Amino acid sequence: MSDEETRKRTQETAKKLFGKGVKMDPPYLLWKAFDRDLANDFSMFITGNLYSRSVLTLPERQMVACAMLAAIRAGDELRLHVNAALNVGCDPRKLAEVFFQVATYAGMPAVNEALQVFREVLKDRGEWPIEK
Repeated sequence: MSDEETRKRTQETAKKLFGKGVKMDPPYLLWKAFDRDLANDFSMFITGNLYSRSVLTLPERQMVACAMLAAIRAGDELRLHVNAALNVGCDPRKLAEVFFQVATYAGMPAVNEALQVFREVLKDRGEWPIEK
């Protein structure tokens, strides 16, 4: 695949994931402030090559990302990926279930922090409370 094809796929995937919702700067802008070329390489690898693979759907990838970020208690990154998960059609009830599942491996403090981030994102999007 050519660099131009990867660049296009990166932009398309990023738009699906991060095109609406939470108002925060993506990590890419921080990377770019330090090293523009490396930021582009990271972005093309993560979003253009990894996230655009078809083995997992974007919603499945986002649920995995959210679970891992919740487990390591990476709140800011979780905020970005919860929003992305909602953007690509993840069911909010399933995301909540993913966060509860984290208790088994990372403990209730991680669950509580993840649910707080999740609720804030849902409120920002005008989607709180979750419909049953």
